[in-house]
Amino acid sequence: MPTTNKTLQSVTDRIIARSEKHRSDYLDQLQQTKQNQPRRAQLSCTNFAHAVAAASSTDKITLHQERAINLAIVSAYNDLLSAHQPFESFPEIIKSTAREHGATAQFAGGVPAMCDGVTQGRPGMEMSLFSRDVIAQATAVALSHDVFDSVICLGTCDKIVPGQLMGALAFGHLPTVFIPAGPMTSGIPNAEKAIARQKFAQGQITRKELMESECASYHGPGTCTFYGTANSNQMLLEVMGLQLPGSGFINPGEEIRDQLTRAGTETAIRISATQKDYMPIGELVDAKTIVNAIVGLLATGGSSNHTIHLIAIARCAGIIIDWSDFSELSAVTPALTKIYPNGQADVNQFHAAGGMALVISQLLGAGLLHDDVKTIIGEGLHHCACDPVLNNGQIDWVASNNQSADPAIIASAEEPFDTTGGLALLDGNLGRAIIKTSAVNPEHYDVEAPAKVFTSQAAFLAAFQNDELNTDFVAVVVNQGPKGNGMPELHKLTPALGVLQDKGYAVALVTDGRMSGASGKVPAAIHVTPECANGGRLGKVKDGDIIRLQTTTGELNALIDDAEWQSREQIPHTEQLNETDGRLLFSNMRATVSSAETGALTLFSPD
Repeated sequence: MPTTNKTLQSVTDRIIARSEKHRSDYLDQLQQTKQNQPRRAQLSCTNFAHAVAAASSTDKITLHQERAINLAIVSAYNDLLSAHQPFESFPEIIKSTAREHGATAQFAGGVPAMCDGVTQGRPGMEMSLFSRDVIAQATAVALSHDVFDSVICLGTCDKIVPGQLMGALAFGHLPTVFIPAGPMTSGIPNAEKAIARQKFAQGQITRKELMESECASYHGPGTCTFYGTANSNQMLLEVMGLQLPGSGFINPGEEIRDQLTRAGTETAIRISATQKDYMPIGELVDAKTIVNAIVGLLATGGSSNHTIHLIAIARCAGIIIDWSDFSELSAVTPALTKIYPNGQADVNQFHAAGGMALVISQLLGAGLLHDDVKTIIGEGLHHCACDPVLNNGQIDWVASNNQSADPAIIASAEEPFDTTGGLALLDGNLGRAIIKTSAVNPEHYDVEAPAKVFTSQAAFLAAFQNDELNTDFVAVVVNQGPKGNGMPELHKLTPALGVLQDKGYAVALVTDGRMSGASGKVPAAIHVTPECANGGRLGKVKDGDIIRLQTTTGELNALIDDAEWQSREQIPHTEQLNETDGRLLFSNMRATVSSAETGALTLFSPD
């Protein structure tokens, strides 16, 4: 195998050292709950009777057997959201496959699944980030019945996969397999959709015309086809070895899709607690696995949301990472893909060009992934550099030929699209922030301009509609952090900022909020920490202050002297926090949430 990149190794070693106590405590707890017999054998007769009362007579016979395997199904199914609607049929496939192998499967529980695409700019977006921790708790509740030997998670989108993974890690002694549903087939090109949004923002097309464009883009079952958080989740699961190779980007309805669900079930059985290939998820997800996930994110220009989610996931396994780790790895990770918004291709075209098998193969060949990791299919990440092919009704696994079928979509590690990854760390007197660089042209990397301060997306959009923003400026949107209002995505700003940039103005965004996982072409310093609600200096910026955002040097500063900072008061919440539409139920989460750089955790202290 190629020599491991020195920075990759040094960052990994630093994470291992930093995490020593937390990881040791986590593994000690895992050892206490490890099992070599079916968990239900330890239940009282009353407990057991409750757990099997509704099972079929056939399944009851199997469940009574001391050594039979019982799988938990934890699903994010609902028929509102395209990405999760296909999961309706998966439980029966899983159950029938389990029976064929002398095992059983029970639908252990459902988890909520909300869509940021539906809630953008709406009250629900203030619950979006917190839904991740609710999903983690719901997963834990599903697994709390103590009758399972392995777990199958059905989930795809933004907060669902991180939440399910966090919940599964709380039951680290149980093996866990993720089974995806895949992306919808390609609709109109994503770039065409973006143009329609910008035209609507300028009043150049009607709502009806915009609706036709949107419905031609989001048109069927499966995930959205752009490379946002949902599809970044699928990339992460494959590069972490938690999902069958090549399964993330196969469309719902394809014949091989059901076969992959069967294969995932068979894998969950094979690695379950009573089998020789027993692979508890708490041992599989270690520091090297987390580093591999970060590199995969950087190499593919994935969602900036994972600079929060990966930190939370790692912490649930006793592993401590921060944005400096992302930044150092980004400096040595080549950009290998061009997928919208980082290019014109969608995820279906990415998969056709070689997909995850090729990306993993290229990164392994460059020494930029740890191969010596555990996966659900065995020891060694190189086993994941392959694709499933249907052959006479059976799946064959074909290794990547390490050649891109379309070099305009997937490049080689030797000739990448860029020599660095898709994210960068910014630091300065405004705090620490993340910027997604993969979709930003280098000519826009650095912006120095007067601040225009807004307390909400609505205030910004009103100024845009009133033609008050036709100038060079940095939009500073305050009080949007986790504690401030739940850290909603500010994606509705994207079309207007894009219009202004296209007019030739130097524009940028600085906020303690989030942008969409599909953050686009305008430079955006996001997740600013400390946030305004925690006394962050961003909350003291005034209109006209000169803001220097320099991606090339990693700088985020307001050109204000120390004396002036000391004299200023924090900008108050002029936008009253509204506790309607369910937001009252999340007030305790806002009060206790940790910072963005520690994962925006509400479940426990990250310290």
